[in-house]
Amino acid sequence: MAENLITGDDGIVRCWWPGDNDDYRTYHDEEWGRPVVDDMHLFEKICLEGFQAGLSWLTILRKREAFRAGFAGFDPATVALFGPADVERLLGDAGIVRHRGKIESTVNNAARALEVADEFGSLAAYLWSWEPEAPGRGPDDPIPATTPESTALSRDLKRRGWSFVGPTTAYAFMQAMGMVNDHLPGCEFHTVVERERAALDRPVP
Repeated sequence: MAENLITGDDGIVRCWWPGDNDDYRTYHDEEWGRPVVDDMHLFEKICLEGFQAGLSWLTILRKREAFRAGFAGFDPATVALFGPADVERLLGDAGIVRHRGKIESTVNNAARALEVADEFGSLAAYLWSWEPEAPGRGPDDPIPATTPESTALSRDLKRRGWSFVGPTTAYAFMQAMGMVNDHLPGCEFHTVVERERAALDRPVP
């Protein structure tokens, strides 16, 4: 077996990175890489990827329900109306990552997401327009932290006034939302994601 694949105690062959952590396994098996075209889900994920900067994704994953409660389910129309009192409320919420810059960024990005949706018809239509070509990697090929497409998406988001959306964050977002399939060949979920991506009705502007 390729060194980047592991067989769990349940007999399932997976990418190496979930290890034997149940939260990571569930996320890997049921969410990561599955194509998403729902605006609220997309907005949530790009915000949480920004909150992850400097932290582990497991930390964010375990706080996700508190984030959802604090940020009104990541409804951009609601979050865009958050004011200073909401920022202070969130800074006092021990269930989330209490980082003023990232909280204020989420409020700002909500307004920018509404602008993008108005221009392109939906946030999904804009984001999926940056979908790269399939990378065609083997099970032992390294997965990059950034790609030309994620760098270009990051640059365009920043041009539009978004923050905490660097190239690494943008690529992690692309991976998670199924814009690329980085489940390694040989992982049981690689073919699952391939089928879902093949059947996906991609949003267009």
